[in-house]
Amino acid sequence: MAHDAHAHAEEKNDSIIKTALYLTATCFLSGVILAAAYTITEPAAAAQRVKAKDDAMKALVKNADSFKAVEGKEGWYEGIKDGKVIAYVVPANSKGYGGTIEMLAAVTPDGKAVDFKVLKHNETPGLGDKMVEDKFRKQFANKVPNDLEVVKVPTEKNVQALTGATITSRAVTKGVREAVEAVAAYSASQKK
Repeated sequence: MAHDAHAHAEEKNDSIIKTALYLTATCFLSGVILAAAYTITEPAAAAQRVKAKDDAMKALVKNADSFKAVEGKEGWYEGIKDGKVIAYVVPANSKGYGGTIEMLAAVTPDGKAVDFKVLKHNETPGLGDKMVEDKFRKQFANKVPNDLEVVKVPTEKNVQALTGATITSRAVTKGVREAVEAVAAYSASQKK
C-alpha cells in the first residue's frame, strides 16, 4: 500500500514536472514567435512613422527641397531650399479640453508662424476637432508671438476662437506661440 502511494506521488511529481516543461517550452516558443514578428513588422512600422513625419513636414513647408535634423534639438528639423534654411519644423504640445494636443509647427527663421499640423488629439468632435481645418489654421500664418492671442471677436492681428471651443483654440495657439518663441530664441543664439 505504501508502495502504491509512493508510486502515485512519483507519478504526480512527474506530471507536474512535465506540465512545467510544457509551459516553459510554450512560453519560449511564444517569445520566439513574438520576437520574430516584431523583427519583421517593427522596421515597416518605423518606416511608416518616418514617412508620416516626412509627409507632415512637406505639407507644412511646401517649398522646401529637403529636411535635416537640427543637432542638439530633439524632434526639430530644418526645411532647406537651395541650401538655405527657410523654416524650422518643431514639436508643439499643449493641453486642450480633452487632453494633450500633439502638433508639429512650422516657423520661419525670423520667428513667424507658418502653419501647424495636429498629430494627435482628443478634442470634442464637431467643435474642438475643427482646429485642423484650413479656416482656423490659416489665421496663424506670418504671426509673431505677440499676435498669437485668442480673441472671440475677429481681428486681422489675432486668432479668432473656434465657436464653442475656446479652450481648444487657446491650447493650439499657446503650443504654436511657444514653438515660435523657441525658434526665435534658437535663431538669435545662432547669429551670435
